[in-house]
Amino acid sequence: MNEHTTKCLYDILLAGKAVVSFATGKTYEDFLRDEMLRSAVERKFEIIGEALTRIRDFDLDIFEKIDLSHEIVGMRNRLIHGYDSVDEEIVWETVNDHLPKLLGQIEGFLRNSSDFNND
Repeated sequence: MNEHTTKCLYDILLAGKAVVSFATGKTYEDFLRDEMLRSAVERKFEIIGEALTRIRDFDLDIFEKIDLSHEIVGMRNRLIHGYDSVDEEIVWETVNDHLPKLLGQIEGFLRNSSDFNND
């Protein structure tokens, strides 16, 4: 795996772990009421989506191996370009239902870099 891809995977992992930290012990209602929490979560998802976009641009094979990569990039685009039409329920669902799986997969890829073609 090349250094650029490895860095992006670590960026995803760090941003994702931050989201988990922010959301631990919080309910959906807490999320809706707390503008700072929503802003922090959305910012970290922007980073995750951008890192995936960079992986896609430099190493499409790896991008395609990451579950929900296309959907997460789409979410990033919505957060940035469609900021006024973000569905907070989808964001919260992503935090709880999809992010843990993504982080597990990224950790596995980093641990087992042989899952990828070495450069």
